[in-house]
Amino acid sequence: MSQRYAADARRSELTNIRIKDLELDRNQLFVRGGKGKKDRVTILSESLINQLLIYLEEYKPKYWLFENMKRGKYSAQSVLNVVKKSGKMAKISRTVTPHMLRHSFATHLMDHGVDTRKIQVMLGHNSIKTTARYTHVSNNDFHKIKSPLDQIQTNNNLINNNLKQ
Repeated sequence: MSQRYAADARRSELTNIRIKDLELDRNQLFVRGGKGKKDRVTILSESLINQLLIYLEEYKPKYWLFENMKRGKYSAQSVLNVVKKSGKMAKISRTVTPHMLRHSFATHLMDHGVDTRKIQVMLGHNSIKTTARYTHVSNNDFHKIKSPLDQIQTNNNLINNNLKQ
């Protein structure tokens, strides 16, 4: 279920994606009626787009992006089952849930320096506080952060040594 990770959709949002919600030329997905009945736009991975094109050609869904055998929309329980099965196949010791993929998406964006406000909009959070909870796990670059005091000291040393004008 790389679609969940690559597009940060909630399980209910994933099951409600219509073919016309894909904007493949812009690497975007329009999420209609997400949590709180809000619409939003999020990103799609370029590698996912290639997979989606193959999927669309092979399965030829009519209305919903992910359809069941009767051409109705995929159920939330089916999404959960696929994600759990994928986690087992990948030999992940913990039980993998759809929300873990969404959480990983947000955390990895933070790890790569994407602004928290932009992540908030993509995830459809009302409050920045909801998005900020991902910061507690995103601390890979703490060792690269310079204390403001160290920066002042460095600047003073440069000035005192006539290296900075």
